Parts: sequence; structure tokens; C-alpha cells
Amino acid sequence: MGGTSRSRRLRDGSLSGAPARSTDGAKSEALIASHGRTRRALAWAAMNAGNHENDAAGPRTSGTLILAAAPIGTPQDASPRLAAALASAPLIAAEDTRRLRRLASSLGVGLTGRLVSYYEDVEAARVPVLLGALADGQDVLLVTDAGMPGISDPGYRLVSAAAGAGFAVTVLPGPSAVTAALAASGLPTDRFCFEGFPPRKAGERARRLAALRDERRTMVFFESPRRLAKTLAEMAEGFGPDRRAVICRELTKTHEEIRRGTLTELAEWAEPGVLGEITLVVAGAGPSSSADVSTAAAKVAAAEQAGSTRKEAITLVAGELGLPRREVYDAVVRAKH
Repeated sequence: MGGTSRSRRLRDGSLSGAPARSTDGAKSEALIASHGRTRRALAWAAMNAGNHENDAAGPRTSGTLILAAAPIGTPQDASPRLAAALASAPLIAAEDTRRLRRLASSLGVGLTGRLVSYYEDVEAARVPVLLGALADGQDVLLVTDAGMPGISDPGYRLVSAAAGAGFAVTVLPGPSAVTAALAASGLPTDRFCFEGFPPRKAGERARRLAALRDERRTMVFFESPRRLAKTLAEMAEGFGPDRRAVICRELTKTHEEIRRGTLTELAEWAEPGVLGEITLVVAGAGPSSSADVSTAAAKVAAAEQAGSTRKEAITLVAGELGLPRREVYDAVVRAKH
């Protein structure tokens, strides 16, 4: 998706288009060349310290880092500019080289430049090599599997390093699962925030969701289909069972599905299992009714007197008033002091 970051153990970490060499001399030569490129990149950074990439100080001899958005589903969403860049770029850094070759083939584009893998596990090691190429005057085209590089995909480290070293950085805009899901959701779009993937660990996820409980902007998340039902249930508990949300599954693909409902309804729908790439859009928090909050503690007390446990009573009252359980719990605590 636009994009879902996954570590890939690709076998080919070398530049394509050159004959494979396995001798010790070839390895030494490659290492020396890599170190040389790194030194030139660092020297360029030192010479341009304090400069901005748009300064009109004269023509540059360095290359440009180009961030290209890839289709999030159907290849036909690729822009003509992306096709042209793939055909002409002297150096392409791709999250998955095999997937990029398939995209180029589907677009009828022949790759004439060198191709290097650039995925999460090798990102830190690739940065100095690519900075060296920029310092040598080569343009570098960065493409991830889907969507824009750096948005829940590899790219941030390279962009930060390139910008800090004074190299020009530009973008070829295109498909994005974030904005596509937001536009299709029917939820407010005037203000929104992108939260990426919720943490996998339960404690970290609970803290993150608690921090977002009162967020007024529409929120956009990515989530694994395996964790979707659990995440929705935890959101229903933390944000309130009646908070509106929209699940966008397999956007732009054959089995695209957009499902709307409350967090509780969507959690129940996802419980049997879901497949595909998921983008989740959740409505922001509305202004809490002070009247509802002030009566919450009394309603919990009444439910407890009727035989409910404290936990059951809080859940019952939260659902009745449309408030997050934490807000009802806080009202109960305040009432006892």
C-alpha cells in the first residue's frame, strides 16, 4: 500500500546490469569504490554546509534524488512521468527489484539504468552509496512497492541525508493509499492525521490509542489484516463503541471493498478474518457532552447496585452515553474524591 513497509531478504543486493563477479579482487574493488563515493558525498556536504537546495548560487554538478510514487494496485495508475523516469534514470533504488521489473514490464518500459535494492534491512547501508552517486553527478530514482517513498516505506533516511548534504530532492507525485482512503471514507477531510501502523505490542498499542482518544482530526491508519479485528476492538473500547470508521481493503485492486460502520460493528465484521491490504479511517473525537460525563458516575453506581461489576457497569454506561470507557472510568474516580 501507499505504502506497507515490510523487511525483505532479497538475494540480489548488487547493482544490476553488470556481470556477476565473485573474486576477492572484485569485492575489494567494489568496497574501495563504495568508500570513495562516501568520501566524495561527505566532502560535498562539507562544501555545502549551510546552503539550501534552492539557492541560486550557480549551476550544480551533483545529481538529484527523485522520489517516485508507485501504483498502490493497478499498474495503469502509474503516471507518464514515472514511466519516463524509469526508462531514463541512470540509477534506480527499489524496495523490491523484482516487483519493480514487473511494473516496468507492465508499462512497456525498458530499464536502461543500474538497479539496486533499497529495503528496510539494507537502508542504512545503502544511504552512503547513493549519496556517493549523487555526488558523482548521477540522478537517483527512489521507488518503493506502492505509494510514495518514506510514507510507511523506506526513504526517510535517504531523503534526510541527501537534503542535509545539500543535494536537490524532488518528487514525482502519484497514488497514495492515505489520501485515496480518506477521500472515499466520507469522513471530514478538512483536517486529518496519518498514524501509520499501530504498535504491535499490546502495551505500546494501548498507550498510543490512549493518546489519540481525544484527537479531533480524522485519523488514517494502516493495519495488518491479521491484527485488524483486535485493533478495532481496542479502538472501540478506547474511543467509544459508536465512533464512526471506514475500512478500505485492496484499494484500486480487483477485490476492492469499502466498509463503513461503528468501531464495534467493524470489529465484529473483521473477527472471522480479513485478507488484503488495509487502510483504516477513523472519525475524530467529537466534543464530549458535559451533561453526559457528569451523569456517568451516577449511572455506573446505579448499575453496580443492580448487580453489575464495576467493569461491566462502566462498559454498559459507556455504550449508553456513547462515551469512551476511559472517560466514564475517570468520571467514576472523580466522583469518589
